[in-house]
Amino acid sequence: MNVTPNSGEGISAPPPHEAYANAPDLRREMHRVLALGAERDGRQARPLSGPPVDATAAERAWRLRRAALMDRMALDDPGPGPGPVAAAAETAEQLVLHDRRHPDLVAGPHHPDAITLAPSRRLYVRQEYAAWTAAGHPGI
Repeated sequence: MNVTPNSGEGISAPPPHEAYANAPDLRREMHRVLALGAERDGRQARPLSGPPVDATAAERAWRLRRAALMDRMALDDPGPGPGPVAAAAETAEQLVLHDRRHPDLVAGPHHPDAITLAPSRRLYVRQEYAAWTAAGHPGI
């Protein structure tokens, strides 16, 4: 495994406009991520229609979509203060930690350990969101 310490150099993550080209608009995605979180926490029942869902894959899809949403919000409003940028970094870190425990769910070419700085973990989110979209949104 190639680890690039202290940088995101050499990580071929797609730029945001490509990674999120097929993403729903922010408002719709925010509602969907909140609904998935409510299903995950048992505050809302999952619809019974559709095939059974693998809990680990569903957890990962929620974490990925949440991290991508936060990344997109930070890109739209990188203003002063930690707000959106800090939230994007935190949710990206949560995805990385999840993917370290479940490496079989990693879809992109770079393993989460290939990017070692928290800001660069947003590159990992973009890589994984693009791969997840290309794979037809598994886990939902």
